[in-house]
Amino acid sequence: MEVQLFIPCFMDQLYPDTAFNVVKVLEKAGCTVRYNESQTCCGQPAYNAGFREESKSVCRKFLTDFNGTAPIVTPSASCAGFIRNYYATLFDKTSEAGLLADVTSRVFELTDFLVNRLGVTNLGARFEGTATYHDSCAGLREYHLADEPRRLLREVEGLRLVEMADNTTCCGFGGTFAVKFEPISVAMGDQKSRNAAATGANCLISTDMSCLMHISGVMEQNGSQIRCLHIADVLAAGY
Repeated sequence: MEVQLFIPCFMDQLYPDTAFNVVKVLEKAGCTVRYNESQTCCGQPAYNAGFREESKSVCRKFLTDFNGTAPIVTPSASCAGFIRNYYATLFDKTSEAGLLADVTSRVFELTDFLVNRLGVTNLGARFEGTATYHDSCAGLREYHLADEPRRLLREVEGLRLVEMADNTTCCGFGGTFAVKFEPISVAMGDQKSRNAAATGANCLISTDMSCLMHISGVMEQNGSQIRCLHIADVLAAGY
């Protein structure tokens, strides 16, 4: 199957190795990956900051960058959830409305695409260690993602998955929330860090690099040795 790959702007700028691992995973699953080099952002940062009219130009560019019929796969439930749930509000009764339904119906978060669209749960990955999984707020509440990442991780040879306490509680990042309410954000991240440490895991895995960026920063300040990894980094391991 041919897919169009959307890499979130922060992953492109800060975690390019993870982006390349996404390509490896999709190719391992039998996909031909197409990457439009003119892509930028889905528009979520501006929208969430309250600049909704300004975000339209970025969102409009996404609609044109990802035309066609191939599924649009992204390693971010946050971006996928935003496109699916909020583009309709932005472009209601506009000239883009016709294009909107076609594009949003083709947007998939990576693990949802693998498990529910391709029917793939075992990619032959091997990763030694004990891991705990963090449910991002956007993934869980906006994209309704929960079991798919866990099904994939349970099939990774050598990996032991342990659930942490309050695993569905927010890590405190929340985009601009972490900037506007730093003390609260750090306290929430600290709680998440401690819950992860209590499992005895040596790595924390999630589908959203934004959460991992925040949690890893808190863990570094706490002197924790737990590694924060995007699920694509784990699924690409061993081949």
